[in-house]
Amino acid sequence: MTTKENKMGVLPIKELIIRVSLPMMISMLVQALYNVVDSIFVSQLSEQALTAVTLAFPLQNLMIALSTGTGVGVNALLSRSLGAKQFERADKAANTGIFLTFLNVLFFVFISLFVAKPFILSQTNDASIVNDATSYLRIVTGFSIGLFFQMMFERLLQSTGNSFFSMICQATGAILNIILDPILIFGLFGMPRLGVTGAAVATIIGQMVAACIGLYCNLKYNPEIHLSLSSVLSPKFDVIKRIYKVGVPSILMMAIGSFMNYFMNRILITFTSTANAVFGAYFKLQSFFFMPVFGLNSGLIPILAYNYGAQKKARIKEALLFALVVAVSIMTVGTIVMNLFPRQLLGFFNASTEMLKIGIPALHIISLHFPIAAASIVMGSIFQAFSRSIYSLIISIARQLLVLIPVAWFLAQTGNIDNVWWCFVISESISIIVSAYFFRRLYKQVVTPMPD
Repeated sequence: MTTKENKMGVLPIKELIIRVSLPMMISMLVQALYNVVDSIFVSQLSEQALTAVTLAFPLQNLMIALSTGTGVGVNALLSRSLGAKQFERADKAANTGIFLTFLNVLFFVFISLFVAKPFILSQTNDASIVNDATSYLRIVTGFSIGLFFQMMFERLLQSTGNSFFSMICQATGAILNIILDPILIFGLFGMPRLGVTGAAVATIIGQMVAACIGLYCNLKYNPEIHLSLSSVLSPKFDVIKRIYKVGVPSILMMAIGSFMNYFMNRILITFTSTANAVFGAYFKLQSFFFMPVFGLNSGLIPILAYNYGAQKKARIKEALLFALVVAVSIMTVGTIVMNLFPRQLLGFFNASTEMLKIGIPALHIISLHFPIAAASIVMGSIFQAFSRSIYSLIISIARQLLVLIPVAWFLAQTGNIDNVWWCFVISESISIIVSAYFFRRLYKQVVTPMPD
């Protein structure tokens, strides 16, 4: 293995962040596009179909949480090991990550068989919504092998600075999904009309193709790590422990989002199922702004981890400041767009008069928290990069469970659906205060003592 300095330790920071993060930001924009297109096509079937996909989302998000959190743990350990020139340890992290991915797939096969339908029934007893949501959920969880391996292979590429190939994987899967959606949902070109089920089938096909491309790119274009079946089948407990020291808090942090979505669905459906459709449409639309910031964050974490391992203080400081400016700028644009064009945005989802009546104020109010959320996301990157993901977990619990859901329930008691949306602004305002406290504490403990 060569000891040549990795580009994460020598390239100018702004150029490095752009080179590493931009492909991820673009691929996540494509990801956001196909998520939105998915729902747009489904909404053409009926408002109930859009509601069905919305009610399935919390468990789908839990699947994403497990795959992403495991990947974050692998990413942080692998990048830090490369920064410290511990190449054997980096290989162990990569191969152990693939082993853990197999276990995650098996867990969600169980979810598909025994949990999917009871989960939907706990939110609604509308037969049409239950049937569509259950079918969709069973497919995306039961055939989750594509998602889990796509996410892991992308993380391995990101960890070594090969974000371009990661972008190719994700973009290919997303584009394929977009192409297949109308064909399978509406039965074009002689294919059977599958409705909501077609959206699920299109999703898993795109994920499986992306996973195959990810494997190929790692084997051919990622020389800094070495994958082998024998290493995958011989996992090291100490490596698993290190991965999940970072990964478990990240998993729990994202899983909390699943609980938030679940309880928000239950609160909103007490008004009308249209409120759930609005909530689902909002989540798809906000991804256009959150996904690029998450892409920036995904690129920032290995940069911070590498330079933490290499003890390069100035590069850490510059990376954080530049990422903060970019993230807040993106989210400010999101707030402006949501406030200027809410009717047009909801119109993509075949919005009824009732959906517009509920949705326009919702987009106006909820989007006010976007710039605040951007700052919290960037500050959270240092927690993950420096193996302090427990801070991110505490912040997520405070924001989404201890504040957002209770506030949403309390505001729902007013009988005015417009009041409920303020829970997002209130919870994020509290979150930024807690984030700033932990960030300042960690910065003083870890970064300040580094040599200049």
